[in-house]
Amino acid sequence: MTKIAIIEDDDMMHKMLVEMIANTHGYRCVYECSTSKDALRVLPKHKPDVVLMDAYLSDGSGIDCMARLIKKLPNLQVIIVTLCKDADIIFQALKAGASGYLLKSSRPEEIIQAIAEVQAGGAPMSSEVARFVVRSFRQPPSAVGGAGLTARENHILEFLVEGLSNKEIAQMTGICAGTVRNHLEHIFKKLEVRCRTEAAAKYFRKRHG
Repeated sequence: MTKIAIIEDDDMMHKMLVEMIANTHGYRCVYECSTSKDALRVLPKHKPDVVLMDAYLSDGSGIDCMARLIKKLPNLQVIIVTLCKDADIIFQALKAGASGYLLKSSRPEEIIQAIAEVQAGGAPMSSEVARFVVRSFRQPPSAVGGAGLTARENHILEFLVEGLSNKEIAQMTGICAGTVRNHLEHIFKKLEVRCRTEAAAKYFRKRHG
């Protein structure tokens, strides 16, 4: 019997995952919660084999929570199941110890297959995520020389210059609005500016000055 834990704060997704595990032969949900606080406090007592968790939780980063759980349970296999397909978030999750990365649009049978795959030593990833990661390596170098922007940050900066809102940038890039905000904070810090207007001005000076 494979013991599964679920950490998800979206009620509908949480219920779907619990029912999916309950209806799958050979799998048993030994713990479920919606916050990183509860997960860190209670989950280790249940010693699950695999954890399904979101990258973003209501009380903080699911990736940080995952890293702390793995320190407590070194053999724990964690599959991130999230809406975000941003390459930086994917790399952060894998570096922190994630065994797989799936989108919430994945079918139940794909999630079940991913659980079996991580137990067999694999690293399952949604095909859309895999393609997105490949494309991220093809991004041109930063257009703002000397600022140290990543390809993703430069891409977001270009949308900012075009006047797109955070929500619109999120839709264009296929990432979460919260991730866009995080990227913008990093961009402003690297460019040594305080707002979107100053960032755009510095972009134009670098490109056309």
